[in-house]
Amino acid sequence: MGKWKIYTPDGVQDILFEYAYIKKELECKFRNLFRKCGYDEIETPIVEFYDVFSAEKDLIPQENMFKFFDENGRILVLRPDMTIPAARVAATKNKGKAFPLKFSYIGNTFAYNESGGGRQKEYTQAGAEIFGVSSPEADAEIIATAIKAVLETGIKEFQIDIGQVEFFKGLMEETGLSDEKSEQIRRLIDKKDFVGVEQLVNSHSIREDLKSLIFSLPKLFGSVDVIEKVERININKKSYDALENLRAILSILDDYGYSKYVSVDLGMVQSLNYYTGIIFKGFTYGVGFPILSGGRYDRLSENYGMSCAATGFSLGVNMIMMALERQKLYKSVPKVETLVCYEADARKKAFEYADKLREEGKLVEISLFTDDVNKAAEYANGKGIKQVLLIKQDDIQDVSVQ
Repeated sequence: MGKWKIYTPDGVQDILFEYAYIKKELECKFRNLFRKCGYDEIETPIVEFYDVFSAEKDLIPQENMFKFFDENGRILVLRPDMTIPAARVAATKNKGKAFPLKFSYIGNTFAYNESGGGRQKEYTQAGAEIFGVSSPEADAEIIATAIKAVLETGIKEFQIDIGQVEFFKGLMEETGLSDEKSEQIRRLIDKKDFVGVEQLVNSHSIREDLKSLIFSLPKLFGSVDVIEKVERININKKSYDALENLRAILSILDDYGYSKYVSVDLGMVQSLNYYTGIIFKGFTYGVGFPILSGGRYDRLSENYGMSCAATGFSLGVNMIMMALERQKLYKSVPKVETLVCYEADARKKAFEYADKLREEGKLVEISLFTDDVNKAAEYANGKGIKQVLLIKQDDIQDVSVQ
């Protein structure tokens, strides 16, 4: 009994010292960026009703959520996502307010079967959402804000892959396949099961050029040239309009000066129930999972009583930390520079002097070995503190051990 009291459960961890400092510094950078860009911060509960995340089929698979009960027997969950609570807040707490609503957030989320958080079950997300505007400008601003956030971390080499779910939906409508079969194809493409895609498509009567286009979806990535190539094929209006929307967003991102970070990926086919327009993911070296993701989800807030266009992104703070470490981009963490010791009758003077040094921007620690300067110097040496000062009533001595 009690054998687990010194351990943490699988998928959660203590974040200590230098890592905690770096994490909080990153969160501070994101918070300042979002504020400068006009996003108001919100903080939603870690504990929510299960219904918030099960309002629509496949919104969040129930097996991915930590579930428990309140005193009335209602199902509660640990927050598995930040975007969905933001949509709930937009729909229920901001009715009648002028659009656009621009929210930002930084908080911990929990997923039982999470792999995208580096196989962590608790991880931190930072993100931004725009509610009430359906335009390429809003989508481009969200992607630009995501790019700014990555640049704030010091990571310079990364890529944002952008797709358009309406393009895929248009292709599926053109095939005449049922929603069920279309979803099967989406899942197979998402899993990169190309043999399965070919077998399923070939089992139905679909015109050859459309078959070829579906087979080639995983290869349709690169620059704006990909869009021009596909537009030469006979596609329906929904797919064509989706490509034009994507082209408009890319043009705006070019004016931001961010084209070098952006790539088109028409084979990106995330959840058709959740997303309704552009979708995107961010990647960088040394990490096998996306460091950020987002897109347009115009129907999400309908689940909470308000029809409202929306677009946004979330960034994995833990994944960013992993990338910084593997790319050797961690900056040195500030350490205590001076240890202040004092003789008994100079205690007040020592406290005042330590505060004076702190006001000058120095990191100063007061020695707790008040009666033993040698022990204090030994402690400072072990902790890497360069300077040890002994405060006397009539003198200040540098007793550092070199």
